[in-house]
Amino acid sequence: MAFALHCITTCLPGKHHGKFLLRIEDTDQTRFVPGAENYIIESLQWSGIQFDEGVHIGGPYAPYRQSDRKEMYHQYAMQLINNETAYYAFDTPEELEALRKDFESRKETFQYGPQTRMGLRNSLTLSENDVKTLLEAGEHYVIRVRIPDHETIVVHDLIRGLVSVDSHLLDDKVLYKSDGMPTYHLANVVDDYLMKISHVIRGEEWLPSAPLHVLLYRYFGWEADMPEFAHLSLLLKPDGNGKLSKRDGDRLGFPVFPLRWTDPKSGEVSSGYRESGYLPEAFINMLALLGWNPGTEQEILSMDELIELFSIDRVGKSGSKFDPEKAKWFNHHYLSALPDEK
Repeated sequence: MAFALHCITTCLPGKHHGKFLLRIEDTDQTRFVPGAENYIIESLQWSGIQFDEGVHIGGPYAPYRQSDRKEMYHQYAMQLINNETAYYAFDTPEELEALRKDFESRKETFQYGPQTRMGLRNSLTLSENDVKTLLEAGEHYVIRVRIPDHETIVVHDLIRGLVSVDSHLLDDKVLYKSDGMPTYHLANVVDDYLMKISHVIRGEEWLPSAPLHVLLYRYFGWEADMPEFAHLSLLLKPDGNGKLSKRDGDRLGFPVFPLRWTDPKSGEVSSGYRESGYLPEAFINMLALLGWNPGTEQEILSMDELIELFSIDRVGKSGSKFDPEKAKWFNHHYLSALPDEK
């Protein structure tokens, strides 16, 4: 289960009078994990995050769980079909797998997009009657975005500046599935627009998807309301070699999860900062300085100070190495400042 922390106006409510909301992004039911939603909420509450809206408290844009909003996404998928910026694709998984293997045999990579779609089984190549017959028969389908051929798409990123991508490199991503569920791409763009989200701040692994999202805002006619994008660099292992994963912590002797987590499917237990004796203030202070700095030598910063000092232009472009000893240093400071009875 994925989740998003989205901001209306900004993530700094005390500084810019924004609002903070929690939206659960659970459109991929194959990744659903029982208990994950409550875990996310409890973790954020332990960290001292104050919510204005969210799946657990409601708000003016409810519901905040995407699976509860799925009926709504169909109309937006049909809007794209009607303006011919998306199309039905009836290719079976077996047919697509055979194509991938055929391309691999020629040392090429198959991509469903501008270069291949006119040779495949979709509403761009089938007659209107054939498409109608297949839909009425309940044939499996997906709705794919129609990527323009050889167009430069520009993403304005608050951390990385202008990012230009040739649409020739993009594929016609699936936006909607015949089971009635949207994919991340459609659901997030629609929800960010409807919930009046001003800033989309996420990990750099989503940067390759940003041109598609910019394109969808154009296709819907929402360009004037498009949020600002910022893609954060990865947190790296202590030695700097690769992305810090959830399994690295216990393997290397430190927590990665905020609270202890037991995987309901495998039974695997991951240790948590709370159970390991860390104070939430130390946890937040430590996290805030991974990839960002206030422009001074000051390292001990309260939540109020972080809110006041934070500026997106001081977020770094390169990955930040996690230092477990530094995490202990922060915790030592906050523990030392507690009154004796506590």
